[in-house]
Amino acid sequence: MSVLIRRFKLPTGMMKEERIDDPDRIERYMQFFDKEGKAKLEAGQKVFIEKDEWHLIEG
Repeated sequence: MSVLIRRFKLPTGMMKEERIDDPDRIERYMQFFDKEGKAKLEAGQKVFIEKDEWHLIEG
């Protein structure tokens, strides 16, 4: 099962991590990425959108 990890900073400055393991939600979030971003995620690299860090872990 794949897990999409999103790390982001809260307005208070604290870092937060969200683990998304629902396949439907992963597909929805994958629409945010361009071709290059999707390729990087599928290769196991981290991708940044604005200030958010995304990482896809294949399981």
